[in-house]
Amino acid sequence: MLFTYIDSFLEHLRVEKSASRMTLVSYKSDLNQCFSFLADNNGIAIKNVTSDNLNHKSIREYLSFLQQQGLSRATMSRKLAALRSFVKYLCRENVLPNNPIAAVSTPRQDKKLPRFLYPAEVELLLNAPDQSTPAGKRDTAILEVLYACGLRVSELVGADLDDINWDEELIKVRGKGNKERIVPIGKQARQALHNYINLGRPIMARKSSHTSQAIFLNKSGQRISSRSIRNIIDKYMEEIALNQAISPHTLRHSFATHMLNNGADLRSVQELLGHIKLSTTQIYTHLTRDNLKAIYNDTHPRR
Repeated sequence: MLFTYIDSFLEHLRVEKSASRMTLVSYKSDLNQCFSFLADNNGIAIKNVTSDNLNHKSIREYLSFLQQQGLSRATMSRKLAALRSFVKYLCRENVLPNNPIAAVSTPRQDKKLPRFLYPAEVELLLNAPDQSTPAGKRDTAILEVLYACGLRVSELVGADLDDINWDEELIKVRGKGNKERIVPIGKQARQALHNYINLGRPIMARKSSHTSQAIFLNKSGQRISSRSIRNIIDKYMEEIALNQAISPHTLRHSFATHMLNNGADLRSVQELLGHIKLSTTQIYTHLTRDNLKAIYNDTHPRR
């Protein structure tokens, strides 16, 4: 039965593909959801789903079901990618004689520009924490590093003290697939990190009986979570009354947008972001309203 191969597939991803923990969790959830749909659709137990139940028609019905649930095309595409990867694994293991969903097309993606903050908005956000408290020093460092380095929140959460090269102003981060890259920190982020690690972190670390090498600690003195960082950003966005919902990834988008708008070349930004494909970085080549107005004023004969 196909369902029983999910665990071995995830182990294959972990060992052979160096998949991150979050990737494994997402794949497992996506596959469980798909198999639950197939089981319900055929009136059978999930463990009894066979290759007869997994075909072009049933997966098209599954995608239609996801659409009815209000899922975005990007989410549907991710779930389909997880299933495709699983089916290819089953084919390689000779569990399936051929790929029954090879002809299923990926939902056409909505072309949305990434949400970003303007420099003045970033400045307001970075200045929001109360730096007289240990938590405020930590929060300032979190915001500064996210924006200065363009990190994913998982990369920030996973960073350890010995990943910082103070002399060279660099930080080593582990990205998707545990791939490492070196990213410049920048003087202001370096100063915020220095203040937090020397004046705030020791106080927070006392609250735990276990020593943590994590740079950023929670109120219990242990490694902070991605959810906590999202809550921190929500808190300060509310305090500065910026009427928009953002995430830690918005600071990554802002980093890339501002770098490119200020003349950085696409390949360099690709390297800094840790993107494998240049096409992923190209979504940031949109122009802000200020850039468009400046170009118009500089080039239109009747400006």
